[in-house]
Amino acid sequence: MLRDITLGQYYQTDSVIHRLDPRVKLGGTLLFILSLFLFDHFTGYLVAVVFLGIVIRLSHVPFRFMVKGMKAILFLLILTVTFNLFLTPGTELVSFWRLRITWEGLAMAVTMAARLTILIIGSSVMTLTTTPNNLTDGMEKMMKPLKLLHVPVHEVAMMMSIALRFIPILLEETDKIMKAQLARGADFESGNIFKRAKAMVPLLVPLFVSAFHRANDLAMAMESRCYRGGEGRTKMKPLIYQRRDRLAYLCIFCYLAVSIILGRLVWLWI
Repeated sequence: MLRDITLGQYYQTDSVIHRLDPRVKLGGTLLFILSLFLFDHFTGYLVAVVFLGIVIRLSHVPFRFMVKGMKAILFLLILTVTFNLFLTPGTELVSFWRLRITWEGLAMAVTMAARLTILIIGSSVMTLTTTPNNLTDGMEKMMKPLKLLHVPVHEVAMMMSIALRFIPILLEETDKIMKAQLARGADFESGNIFKRAKAMVPLLVPLFVSAFHRANDLAMAMESRCYRGGEGRTKMKPLIYQRRDRLAYLCIFCYLAVSIILGRLVWLWI
């Protein structure tokens, strides 16, 4: 299960999506997520799936690698679908005991499941095709106007990048500690939920110790390289928009326009 979490990982390959400016991928991801909440009809989700499929195809990242990350949120997905299925009032479809499924609940459950699945896969495209350094530079550039409000933009972008980078490292460390505990006779799967939670204590203690050690090593490495924040720092490879980046922005806005227009047409037709 731990190896199935793809958040924060980078899939190294050569593709058009990998070569895009990180600002394009950040802005495109935000607009794509926003578009999922602009329509409630299947047509909009169909357009989103087609657009996302084209992007995944262009990224050269195996689809099974992206779907693998869905296993980590499977419990959240089932919980969301269950609550919407049984707790949404409306026209009754099926009822048994004290539980009642309505047509509105079924439609809401399918909508939320589709929205959450597309959202997670769409967000993973950005992290899988963008290195942590480029992600930091892109976030810093996009948040630059916040400097007028005295927001430490560089430090915020650095913290977010380090947090993303630490996710796969901590997952790998957790996997190593779990295997070591299993070799010593630990059992993390049998028993009820309370016994499983109690069995996780020998796993959490060394994990936190390892995390603090890694954080201390990173801080010492940054200080030894005279890191003093973003003031006055220059970039070895400054971000400059290329022709492909402008075309990517055009494609994103075309997707938004098609989604909105089709949604309105379907709404009027209904």
